[in-house]
Amino acid sequence: MAPSSYQPPTRGDKPETGTYSQTAESNLSHTQTTVAKLLEGKGDAVFSVRPNETIHAVVDILKAKRIGAVVVTDQNGTLEGILSERDIVRRMADTPGQTLPQSVGDLMTREVKTCAPEDLLMDVLKTMTEGRFRHMPVLSDGNLRGVITIGDVVQYRLKELEYEALRMKQMIVG
Repeated sequence: MAPSSYQPPTRGDKPETGTYSQTAESNLSHTQTTVAKLLEGKGDAVFSVRPNETIHAVVDILKAKRIGAVVVTDQNGTLEGILSERDIVRRMADTPGQTLPQSVGDLMTREVKTCAPEDLLMDVLKTMTEGRFRHMPVLSDGNLRGVITIGDVVQYRLKELEYEALRMKQMIVG
């Protein structure tokens, strides 16, 4: 005989409520995030210099703006290269005391890896990691649209994870 507190489900219990499960789409949604989405929150400010400027001028910009790299453009804004703190430090090791007066054009990286606004963040992150660089200009139709850093990508992904955790918590709690 069943205990007196037992009630079979046929006695007017609440109708079954549906449950929600994770789907491949919800689990992989972050892999579909584009560079454009990141730039929406970050903005499109780009700090650029000309190839004929000195390394000293670049160091002042890097310090004042608290950034790690500048893009090098011509007078029309066309991307010609990129110059990072790392590039400057390496040159300082090779030419101690003679680096600051040198020109940007002599030191910049000319073959710059770029991305487009429609590129997926996961692909950009992979390219940056494999290439061992931290800054990537964003080009659209040949025009400079912004610069993203590996830190931007990681920070954006962390915010996504926090939001996903909050959504899961709300689903559990109700």
